[in-house]
Formats: sequence, structure tokens, C-alpha cells
Amino acid sequence: MTEILEAIGQKQLTQQERFEKTRTLVFPESSEACRQLAREVAELIESRQKSKENVVLGLATGSTPVPFYRELVRLHKKGLSFKNVITFNLDEYYGLTRDHPESYYRFMHDQLFDHIDIPAENIHIPDGTIPLDEVYDYCHGYEREIVEAGGLDLQILGIGRTGHIGFNEPGSAINSPTRMITLDRVTRADAAADFLGIANVPRSAITMGVGTIMKARRIVLMAWGGNKASIVREAVEGDVTDQISASFLQEHENAIFLIDAAASGRLTRVQHPWLVGSVNWTDAMIKRSVIWLAETVRSPILKLTDEDYNEHGVGELLATTNKKAYHVNIDVFNEVQHTITGWPGGKKGTENERRPERACPVQKNVLVLCPEPSDAIVGLAGTIDRLVEQEHNVTMVVQTSGNLRVRDVSARNFASVINEMAELAHGTGWENQKSYAESILNELDEKGEFGVDSALVRRLKGLILRGEARDAGEVCGLEESSQIRFLDLPFYETGRYRRFRLENEDIEVMKTILNDVKPHSIFATGHVGDPSSMQAMCFQAFKEAFEECSDEKWREDCFVWLYRGKDSPVSTHEIDMAVPMSPDQLEQKREAIRKFQSITGDEFESPTDNQLIAGNYDKLGMAEYEAIEAFERLL
Repeated sequence: MTEILEAIGQKQLTQQERFEKTRTLVFPESSEACRQLAREVAELIESRQKSKENVVLGLATGSTPVPFYRELVRLHKKGLSFKNVITFNLDEYYGLTRDHPESYYRFMHDQLFDHIDIPAENIHIPDGTIPLDEVYDYCHGYEREIVEAGGLDLQILGIGRTGHIGFNEPGSAINSPTRMITLDRVTRADAAADFLGIANVPRSAITMGVGTIMKARRIVLMAWGGNKASIVREAVEGDVTDQISASFLQEHENAIFLIDAAASGRLTRVQHPWLVGSVNWTDAMIKRSVIWLAETVRSPILKLTDEDYNEHGVGELLATTNKKAYHVNIDVFNEVQHTITGWPGGKKGTENERRPERACPVQKNVLVLCPEPSDAIVGLAGTIDRLVEQEHNVTMVVQTSGNLRVRDVSARNFASVINEMAELAHGTGWENQKSYAESILNELDEKGEFGVDSALVRRLKGLILRGEARDAGEVCGLEESSQIRFLDLPFYETGRYRRFRLENEDIEVMKTILNDVKPHSIFATGHVGDPSSMQAMCFQAFKEAFEECSDEKWREDCFVWLYRGKDSPVSTHEIDMAVPMSPDQLEQKREAIRKFQSITGDEFESPTDNQLIAGNYDKLGMAEYEAIEAFERLL
């Protein structure tokens, strides 16, 4: 097992890593990486304790380091002391008080500091309430405190979608100091769910600068999930640029990227291994390389030549298989073509081996898992409509209430309407409703823009989303109440974004629904998300429940299809089933998405990914479609 802290500073050790300009360690799971890093940090702390020296750690927030912090807490409970540890946090939202539920001060105490024995005076977190005219001097003082503590021994980082470390947004210089910065639109959008709407997300933050971070003696950047794969590749393999502040780590002598398998998916050694060495030319690898070659030379698959293979690093495929390009092209073209089907539940009387789904049973029990109420509509509204039209028994299961995403204005409007109806009725028979509406309005007023919703308000918001989910489902053909079921998984109802904890009760709820539906086909998502994300938690709950049902008879012939979220689109070579959509079906999907007014307002997520997938198929020489919904086969 490679020691993480020892690997820092080492250059790439294999031919396969030659495109990577910063040492990058890939672990199968984020949990394994966090356990090992926590163990090594514990060893560093204990070694310093023996010599009566301090350890100075730079710490990050967000969902990425949460499992690492939980592992440190576990080690503390087994005897690890933090009394010789001094910490400096990267950043804080400007304008948030320390008791605000989304402040990083509150986050760090909830996730780490309240559970270990670190002295309060050793904790340093930027203060987001400093008067504006004092911010410059305050930031200068923060850097001075780091120097006086002896400098950062180890800096822990995450990475944002814009490639930022800390809040060093695009344009941050390599020598930038601790300062106030205006947050990028993408960064604010990513935090919108935490703040119950983008309008509530602070526009500024105080952050350590890139220059401050680069002074750390050792740096570990962690990234989990497929939605980070593209930006990880840009930071590790791309040019050093101020548009991606994480790329500056290429110039640090002791920096390392610590990522899981999903986040490594776009690295050259993973995505295009034939460019860095010999590969095992399995059918899947052949399909991947030929599609990549066609996309690279901008040619339909059937027009690829021997020269195209040789000139773009795929010549080994022809030499190893002893085939001409013509024959390889035909094989891959047929394989891609066979992923296309207008029958996502299988077609009666057809050969199973030529279609993604089996023909029998003719009428299937189909379970569509939807982490939050809008996820499945955004992911596969057209496919749901097809399945219903083709007379399969479709059940859409909404795993969480999604109430954390509902804007206050939606709850306020609902309560105001009830209140006005009660007043028009002069109170007769409406006393309870009026009391309820006034309670909602009062609690919304008391909590303000950034407060925590009470259980009463969260319940109302969840019910509002239920209604919208039913309306959206009806557009897709799910007209009976039994076709849409709501689980309200406990981990969501008792938690907040970035702080969820899956419990056994959640697994049991999922087992119950699986055994009740007895599905022949399951559509699920969340498999490539950050492990601490809500979608990933829902997928984990399903996965564990599915495994515990291994002895059930329905498991003997159950297919699991995976759909993607908008932040991690599927690559063409990963698609096992492609369901085409006509212009009318695409507009119907848009109409279904529009039903979620409480979380999108006047804007809605247009299914552009579906049109992009169709365009990619068209370029490969397939039939031209308006849009395509795509799925990977898990089982």
C-alpha cells in the first residue's frame, strides 16, 4: 500500500502516469483513501507529541473532507489526542455569523472540533463578520498568525467545479494572499441547495490565497465522484493557468491529488489507456477506443481507416486482433447501433441478444428510483412515458422529500392562500387551517433568510414538492396515485446537505419497497456522485438493500439501469441503452420539468444533455434523433 504522505513529492512512477503533472493516487473508494490519510495524519501528530512539537494543519470545508474528519473523530475516540494540533481553515462566507447553519465555523465544529480535544485557542477560521473597511488588515493578520504558528505542515484541499482551491476563483494569481473575493456564478449555484436558493448564497468570501496555500510544506487535494473527474483531469494534466487555481499545484514540490476511482475517470491512463501503453483488448476496450478515435478525427465509425488507427495511437488494436479497420468498424458500429431502442422494457417476440432489454416477461414491474422529486423526471421522463405507454407496471419511488431545496416563497405563498381563504370564509370551519397558516408565516418570519426550517415548515415544503412530482409524473403517464410513492428517507429528514449520515433504518425502508414492487427492471442514479452527496447516499441505501435481498426470487432476473445527473454526463462508450426521443417527446419532458416551480422558479433545467447525446450518435453514423436518454447497465 502506497503511503500517501511519503508519496508527496514523488514524480509519476509509471509510463501510464506520464500525462499527469502532479502525483495522483487513485483509491477504489473514498472511504479507503480517507482511512489511510487519517491514519498517517494521526502518526504525524503522535510523532510530534513525542518531541513536544505542534502540528499545523490547513483544513477545508464542503462535503469532500467530511469522511476524513469522521475518521479523525473515530481515531480520537480510540485515544488520539489533538492537544498539540493547530488548525487554519481555508475560507468563510462573508456576511455569515458564526452560528449560521451554513457558516464554515459552524460546519467545522459540527464535523470535527466539537468531537475532539483540540484547544479552542488553536482553532483559526476566517471571520465573515469583519467590517468591510477592516478586511484587508484582518486578512494580513491571518497570514501572520500562520507564520507565527510555524507555517502549515499539511494543507488539505478540495476542488470546486471551476477548479478553485479555497475560494480562489478563476483569475486568482499564483501569489495571491488571503483576501476577500467575489464568488463565481457556478460556485454560488453549487451552494444554492445548502442556502435554500441561489438568492440566499453570499456573493463574497474571505479565503486563503493561492500564494498562502502554496507555502504549505505538504498539500493533499482530495476529490471524490464522477462529477469531479473532468476538472481533476484539467488540473492534473492541463496547462498551469489562473483559470483553474488547482493547476498551480503542478508547481508545488510536495503536492498530491488523492482521488477515488470515479474521480479518476477522465485521466488519460483510465479513459484512454492505449495512449500510455499496451492494453487488454476486450470488447469493451475496443468499443471505447474506436468511439474515441471516431470522435477525435470527426469521422463516422464506418469511415475510419487503417491510417486513422495508426496515426492516433490505436494501431496496436489492429495488430493485436489481426483485423483490418473495416472489420473492427463494422463490429463496433453494430454494437453501438444495438444500444438504440424504442422499447426500454423489451419488445415482445424479439431476440434478447440484439436488444438492451430482454423480451420476457412481456409486462415488467419497473422501479424508477428518484433521490429528490425532480431527479427522475430530469433523467428519464421520456423513458418513463415509453414504459407506461408499452403497458409495463411502472412505480416511481421518490426517496427523499427534497424539502431542503424548496424556496421560502413557495411555502409563504401556500400559507398566504390558506389564510386568505379562511378570511373569506369569515373563519367558519377554517379555524384550524388559519392557525396552521399563521404558524407557517410566523416561523418563516422568525427564521429569516438564512435560518433553519422547523419540522412544520419542512413538512409543508415536502408536501408542496409531492404535488409537483405528481403533476410531473402525470405528464409522463403516471396518473394513478399508486404509481408514485414517497419514502421520506430518515437520513434526509434529520440532516442537511453535506452533513447527511445513512442509517440502518434507511436501508430497511429501501428493502421494504424492493420486496413490495418485486422489480424486473430498476432505474437508479447517484452512482458517480460525491459519496457525501444526497444522490450518492440514496444510491448507497438502494445498493445495500439490493444486496440484502440477494435470496429473494425476484432478484434472479432483475436488470439495474443507471442514469446520470446533469453534472456528470455519460460518455458515449459507456451507454448500454439509448432511448430516442422525438421533438414532441422532448417538449413533453420540458413540460414535466416545468412543474417543479418551487425549486426552479421561472427557470427550468432544459434537457440539453439529451440533445448532445443524440448529436454524438449522429456523428458516429447512427440514425439522427432529436434527443436520446442514455443508461448504463449495472446488473
